[in-house]
Amino acid sequence: MKTTLHEIPLERRTLHGHFSRELEPVVEVRSGDVIRFATLDAGWGLERPRLDGSERRHFEPRDPELDEGHALIGPVAVAGARAGMTLEVRIETVRVGPFGMTVAGGWPSPLNDRLDVAAGESRVLVWELDADAGTGRDQDGRTVALGPFLGVLGMPPPEPGVHPTGPPRRWGGNLDCKELVAGTTLYLPIPVDGALFSAGDGHARQGDGEVSSTAIECPLERVELGLVLRDDFELRTPVARTPEGWLALGLGETLDTAMGNAVDGILDVMQRELGLERRDALALASVVADVRVTQVVNGIVGVHAVLPDGAIGFSS
Repeated sequence: MKTTLHEIPLERRTLHGHFSRELEPVVEVRSGDVIRFATLDAGWGLERPRLDGSERRHFEPRDPELDEGHALIGPVAVAGARAGMTLEVRIETVRVGPFGMTVAGGWPSPLNDRLDVAAGESRVLVWELDADAGTGRDQDGRTVALGPFLGVLGMPPPEPGVHPTGPPRRWGGNLDCKELVAGTTLYLPIPVDGALFSAGDGHARQGDGEVSSTAIECPLERVELGLVLRDDFELRTPVARTPEGWLALGLGETLDTAMGNAVDGILDVMQRELGLERRDALALASVVADVRVTQVVNGIVGVHAVLPDGAIGFSS
């Protein structure tokens, strides 16, 4: 079957700031098709932050309730998608826009309180981004290598109504996993018929944990994602295939719960891909798999378990 490329324009019709199964899709694609789009930064900004503290321009018009969350493109309906199937999201291209920002301190939170940075003004780093060189430079001349990815990739909960974009869910959303760069494939359980997939929240670079609550938040100049329906395996939690191996994303209200869900997910992968019995998979995971903190800032925290390719050999 021929693959079709669908260009989704960046305009009011294609933007939304919440998840809902009742949103009308902006386009319907077939399994295997590719969508191409650009994004605003998560805060709906039209320009870089101003160092004098004055307000920057934002996208308008916006609904104060329905557009309170991340600026997302979509939703995209996938023909033939049914709840219970798996959506394979092939991340083909993620190219940053010209600027980004990182904010730290200046508001109360358990971690800011613990670090004694809750009071006073926020520190804002404004980054000049060079997509071709793959580098970012802040206003003080400090540079970092870029690793761009989408913070939000997901579908709405099956329950009706308006749902915030902030907390990640088993159907994806605000996963904030820095491993989901171009060349990676993300697998998500489909919660609703049609899938209704949305994406946004460009990050030029992020550390595991996203400890200040922001990465290098940025618009994205070009994103290309392939969307494929899978009915050959059922998922309990999101998993991803990276150039280095497999990872499973666990979510929960505590790190203990998220870690348990991530390990559960990577054991499922080991059973399916390597044909292991579950207790053998757990023993081997304890030897060769890594458990990392994805993010601790979205209310629902994230942990991902990583199984590198070739970590387990089999002799005849």
